[in-house]
Amino acid sequence: MYFNRILYRLMAGLALAAFMSACKVAAPAPLPATPALPSFGAGTESTSLSDLHWKDFFKDPILISLIDTALQRNPDMLAAAQQIEIARANVQMAQGALLPQISGVGAIGVERFGKYTMTGVGNYDTNLSENISEDQKVSDPLVPDYFLGFRSSWEIDLWGKLRKSKKAAMARFLASEKGKQLVVTSLIADVAHLYYHLLALDMELETLNRHIELQQIGVKLIKVQKEGGRATELAVQQFMAQLLNTKGLKVEKEQEIVGVENQLNRLLGRFPQPIVRGGSLYEQELPEEARAGVASEILRRRPDIRMAELELVAAKVDVEAARAAFLPSLTLSPYVGFNAFNASLLFQPASLAYGVLSGLSAPLLNRNHLQAAYKSSDANRIQAFSAYQNSILNGVQEVMTSLKEIENYKKVAALKEEEVNMLHKAVRASNNLYAVGYATYFEIILAQRSVLEAELNLTNTRKSILQSTVRLYRALGGGWQE
Repeated sequence: MYFNRILYRLMAGLALAAFMSACKVAAPAPLPATPALPSFGAGTESTSLSDLHWKDFFKDPILISLIDTALQRNPDMLAAAQQIEIARANVQMAQGALLPQISGVGAIGVERFGKYTMTGVGNYDTNLSENISEDQKVSDPLVPDYFLGFRSSWEIDLWGKLRKSKKAAMARFLASEKGKQLVVTSLIADVAHLYYHLLALDMELETLNRHIELQQIGVKLIKVQKEGGRATELAVQQFMAQLLNTKGLKVEKEQEIVGVENQLNRLLGRFPQPIVRGGSLYEQELPEEARAGVASEILRRRPDIRMAELELVAAKVDVEAARAAFLPSLTLSPYVGFNAFNASLLFQPASLAYGVLSGLSAPLLNRNHLQAAYKSSDANRIQAFSAYQNSILNGVQEVMTSLKEIENYKKVAALKEEEVNMLHKAVRASNNLYAVGYATYFEIILAQRSVLEAELNLTNTRKSILQSTVRLYRALGGGWQE
């Protein structure tokens, strides 16, 4: 009884010392407040482009088919799916730590006890006792030990350390799902971006072919005029040089088309092959009105922001778990099974043994590994907060940039259309003036070159409008809905 009181006092003192020692661990510094989100101006309706499923956002059936193929076969999608499985396994591991560990044990051992030890003297004295039967005598000098049964170890989660670890693992599991959604959003946007680039190159190639045909006619006419004495060899050479330059541009565009097709095939998870196109660049339909929705919506919709937020939650819980590691831990170790020093008697009812051991342990000295783990988790918390802040800043910047891009590119497209119309008139006027001797061949060449450049620029501007709308859709967190 006296010994038990001393033991209880010792355990209580140990727990108190460990608790007081853990309280000396400095609490983590509070994180700064997140700045308020700016307004998106006129586009602050409650609905936005991100409310649309990607199959409703895009109208071209060929593009929809390409995106669907990419979502099924892209290597990044496969890797993201496995990352979720890894995070799910970590949750299962953290959950298992809360439950008792039960092991089936079959053990055989042998030991020789010294004659001048408590056990050695006890065994010798036991064999001389008249109170034991022959099968209870201990073999000498080697004493076998046989055990067949179950042993368990269960850490009682007094301070919530294990529960906090489970909470952190669950937050990272949810973050991995957001990571997959981020891959989906990025992949959809990348496929659409390259597809529109491909359509723009097709349009540019068509423009170059049309101008090559016109320039070939011009070369024939200038040669006829030379034969009639109305033009010089210099004029013929200038027209030929212009034709060769345009043909060179055509070859460059053909090579650029091959490069873009190969990039798109890589996203689709397949080897290089021709890409089937749908409607032309001018036939592509996207939502006319680019609405961003309220600013706070991007915090809920953007997968990267939600992923960073969940990583921050996990990092905060990791700090709490690291602080709890300084507190005493209580472990129960029960066992039950058959135990005997004679194999033939192992399964006798009298060989049944059971017991339980409880232990309270606390780190008092040399806690460097715990302190290092705490400092590391706290630094990771601050790093996760910085990543969260950065994702918000990046999200707002992308939305506001894309909104302004769409608005300005539409203005540029209207001006480019006027420029192209004006230059077509200039080409016709230069031809007419050259016919009556009021313009030189050089003015004709300059007018043709200017209209070609303007038509190519107009095509690029129309492509930029489509790509900017896709970038806005991505910036608002649309596209990942299942």
